[in-house]
Amino acid sequence: MFLEKMLQSQGLGSRKHCQLLIKNGAVSIDGETLINPKHKLNLNNLEFTVHGETYQYREKVYIALNKPRGYECSHQATHHFSVFDLFDDALMNRGIQCVGRLDQDTTGLLLLTDDGQFLQALTHPKKHVAKVYCMNTADPVTTEQMAQLEQGVELRNESGIFAATNVQRLAEYQLQMTVHQGVYHQVKRMLAAVGNKVEQLHRKQIGKLGLTDLSGLQEGEWTYLSAAQIEMAKFREV
Repeated sequence: MFLEKMLQSQGLGSRKHCQLLIKNGAVSIDGETLINPKHKLNLNNLEFTVHGETYQYREKVYIALNKPRGYECSHQATHHFSVFDLFDDALMNRGIQCVGRLDQDTTGLLLLTDDGQFLQALTHPKKHVAKVYCMNTADPVTTEQMAQLEQGVELRNESGIFAATNVQRLAEYQLQMTVHQGVYHQVKRMLAAVGNKVEQLHRKQIGKLGLTDLSGLQEGEWTYLSAAQIEMAKFREV
């Protein structure tokens, strides 16, 4: 791949802008300044520097964000911040998208990518990728409510039965459960269907990938996923 095309693929600007970066001596590899936009590159384990900042070449990006409260999963946020405000221009130029959505008041694990196939693999209804949620509830969690959630409930304007697995009462007003679909406000609507209400909601895991696997990722922080972590996120059952 030519140097100019590689820079453009990494979200560093238009082709013309990348050509100017190169011709102005802003780009170097292994300590050598490259001034030929048509310089041919070996992309394997490629690191490059632009204006003194080092980047690693990534054909596609896979990102985990520990989403804070008060952020919308939308480019055109209306009443709150956008999760995309947390990323730099290079990533935004790559067109990263949320892999599913979390409400503005929901915290926890959110994945983003510019890989359409990966996004489809995790969000298509037929894939049934497991997602683990913890929540605080308005009323005490009863054994009957837990049984109803495992047996399945109907949701207005949705077809089929929606059941949770691994339903656990963590405390009198605290519940953890796993869902395998991804319809609008699913967890909140399921709790409402059994006569309770979600007060706080947190997603701790997607597939087999949990926040605990991400080296202490703090709220509002993000990281690139490794190849192994990408595969963990695709796992259907937990």
